Amino acid sequence: MAPQSQSPTTGASIIARTLKDLSVAVIFGIVGVPVSDIAEQAINIGVRFIGFRNEQAASYAATAYGYLTGRPGVCLVVGGPGVLHAVAGVGNASANNFPLLLLSGSIETHLVTKGAFQETDSVSLLSPQTKISLRPSSIEMLPSMIANAYRTAFYGRPGPAFVDLPADLINDPIDPDDIENISDRPKISDSPKSAADPKRLSQVASLLKSAQAPLIVLGKGTAYAQAENAIQYFVNQTSIPFLPSPMGKGVVPDSHPQNVSSARSVAMKTADVVLLLGARLNWIMHYGEAPKWNAEAKFVQVDISSEEMGRNAGYAELSLLGDVGVVITQLSQALKGWSYSTSSDHDQQLAKAKQKNEHISWLAARDTSIPLTYAYAFSIIKTALHTLSPPSTGGICYVAEGANTMDISRSIFPLEHPRLRLDAGTFATMGVGLPYAIAAWQAYNAPNAQASSGPAPRKKIVAIEGDSAFGFSGMEVETMARMGMDVLIFVINNSGIYFGDSDSAEDFGVKREKTARGKQGLRSWALGFETRYEKLAEACGGVGYFVRSPEELEKATVEGFRANVPVIVNVIIQSGKVEEPSFGWQVTPKKREKVSRL
Repeated sequence: MAPQSQSPTTGASIIARTLKDLSVAVIFGIVGVPVSDIAEQAINIGVRFIGFRNEQAASYAATAYGYLTGRPGVCLVVGGPGVLHAVAGVGNASANNFPLLLLSGSIETHLVTKGAFQETDSVSLLSPQTKISLRPSSIEMLPSMIANAYRTAFYGRPGPAFVDLPADLINDPIDPDDIENISDRPKISDSPKSAADPKRLSQVASLLKSAQAPLIVLGKGTAYAQAENAIQYFVNQTSIPFLPSPMGKGVVPDSHPQNVSSARSVAMKTADVVLLLGARLNWIMHYGEAPKWNAEAKFVQVDISSEEMGRNAGYAELSLLGDVGVVITQLSQALKGWSYSTSSDHDQQLAKAKQKNEHISWLAARDTSIPLTYAYAFSIIKTALHTLSPPSTGGICYVAEGANTMDISRSIFPLEHPRLRLDAGTFATMGVGLPYAIAAWQAYNAPNAQASSGPAPRKKIVAIEGDSAFGFSGMEVETMARMGMDVLIFVINNSGIYFGDSDSAEDFGVKREKTARGKQGLRSWALGFETRYEKLAEACGGVGYFVRSPEELEKATVEGFRANVPVIVNVIIQSGKVEEPSFGWQVTPKKREKVSRL
């Protein structure tokens, strides 16, 4: 019997081997002509491939994976429409500064400009949106070009990188004599870290010492940089109050006495020196402008990007360029022996505001109305989850999206460890919830998991979704089920976008302030009344719960947490008041002008 001939080496195997050599553990994407064999070759050598139902979701997952692990998430798609769908993830990665490597197939080199199947000039399309956008012209260039794009995505300020892969380079057999020319295996170390200018450090230390109301703002950049140990030491040493961004929560435990999240407005309006760590003065931080902030405040930025210095209200003259973990260690040395007085009048003012607002939140969580309120529903979920996995264990990673759902939940679920909350982020992107949950499951729970946060070896991924937000990527529940991911999903269902409503509510005897159906038909914010989203989990092999009462919600939370399949808990809550929708922290110039006259 004649021996079987070995399959010829192709560009697909070279690409897969390059990714493996770069320590890529997982690829997110959707296969098709001509990229299918790249995924197959990757699987053959131990790289996991997670096939999604939409390239948009795959690209979102890759961005979150990059954030959680500190190395670029890799997304593989087909050309043309596949790239167009994945552009959503490119934009999300760029706005959030998440490292992403997008790989796409494209037409054969000799067919360019001929109008071939799904022909798109993807390099020109993505060049303005990425840190680097490349198309190799020969197989010999594949390893070095992919490695260069991968390195560029996470060196310096993280962001997206793109490589367009022609079909002939992917599929054509390689002459054995030419394989030696492409045998070099790329090796890339972690991104170099830089320190701040000592003279500026001394000036910033003096400024902080003279401040009457200093404040630290912890952005998600501190979590990405894995700088929690250095920052916790700094906060403990200086006793300066801190305010975490939604994804900066847990870098310093939420339970820390200097956390002023529940006195956010007062802290911002009274701060005179603000130390921004891994955060930007963009819309989330109100640009550093009055009336949200003290008009006289000096903002000291700590960032790895010099272009960020002096942006909006930033105090460029004293901003510190460098890795946040390195710089804050330097600053700790410069402030050795000094601490802010926790008995100052300002600190007492913050303490009173915290006590007042926490009492208001406590009262809101005890509104036992049916349908449930946001606050009451979240209180039930939190109590059940904390009984099963106390925050100190770091055993739960939360994902949240949907305007009201995300805004309200971020103040209710405390975190004691970093990188355990993902949300819509700087780009306020809807549709990220389920893809982010998939990325978090892979990062924390897969056999080749590459992220760590907190002492728990395994983490339950809990996605808290608005009913509108869930609709953007709901079919990814099937992806979770197929890949064996036991994600717990809560759909907070008010039957609409922002506030929701429907005239069919009257059939259930539910009183509404206004109905969604007027003389002209359904209003723009209306969704189907009490849509049975939980059925999707059941259809995919998971478990679904439809709940109205506190008892039903508590039972579903406990059973859902313990399940080893995807679970959807469809939580019916009250609709809100019909008013102009906006994010809770967003203030337009017109609104700002009105406030300033008060």
